[in-house]
Amino acid sequence: MKSAAWIAGLLLAVAGAAQAQSVAFTFDDGPRLQETPLLSPQQRNQALLDALSAQKVSAALFVTCGNGADRPAGYALAQDWGKAGHAVGNHTMTHLDLNDANVTLAQYQREITDCDRITATLPGYQKWFRFTFLREGNTPEKRDGMRAFLKQAGYRNAYVSLDTSDWRLDEKLNDVLAKNPQADLAPIRQAYLSHLRQRATAYRDLSRQLEGRDIPQVILMHHNLVNALWLKDAIQQFRDMGWTIITPAQAFADKVYSQPPEKLVAGQSLLLSIARSKGLGKFEGWERLVDDGDAEIAALRQQGL
Repeated sequence: MKSAAWIAGLLLAVAGAAQAQSVAFTFDDGPRLQETPLLSPQQRNQALLDALSAQKVSAALFVTCGNGADRPAGYALAQDWGKAGHAVGNHTMTHLDLNDANVTLAQYQREITDCDRITATLPGYQKWFRFTFLREGNTPEKRDGMRAFLKQAGYRNAYVSLDTSDWRLDEKLNDVLAKNPQADLAPIRQAYLSHLRQRATAYRDLSRQLEGRDIPQVILMHHNLVNALWLKDAIQQFRDMGWTIITPAQAFADKVYSQPPEKLVAGQSLLLSIARSKGLGKFEGWERLVDDGDAEIAALRQQGL
């Protein structure tokens, strides 16, 4: 018979494993039909899917239909995500900003409804909506109106806890390649991986401070060239850090994603909004969470890029 101490130790180990740091991968703005250096739209899409498959990761794509899914070529790319077993959600038709004073609540809601007519026909479709720019409205009326709209329509607000500025590094990557197709991309790759590590570590620490535990993180990335080139490396880096990869559905099942914060931090992580709602002011390292990759871009400039 096992001793009480042994059983207690086992229970502690199980509890620790249940709270071990995990992350779910999600991608916004795809599928893009715009041309980029190195890879065609079809090659970029396939590179992302190949990286996820190689690492055995089930992810989610939040479709901005006007980027391509409203046309046969882009629709086929979006289909490939569902066929590969990934979830497909809604990210509006044209990526309007609800914080823009010229964008009305009704206009924004039409963007969602119009996109849903397309995404609802895709394999992997989920009634998940992600706010563009992670901004839920510049007025209480917009914020509350959207919360009521999503609830009535049966949508989950697909919050992000681990937001990244991969888009900023993607801009740098495209700019460098446009000027020199033979450029050494190693510094950009390293900046990309270092940026993901820095953000992941900082949001893990913030979740422990706010929630007293490691929450299942939902990372925001984008359907772009920088991820098409190095997503496989990024996923491996998380594994090397000791993180477990889970599905978006598993992450969203955590209670932290079912408690809308009272005070929103526009364009940033759910955790920053929770911090503001709890009255947490500027904390150590907060600047690096809201700088949109300025530190990484500055470092690359110092290297001549």
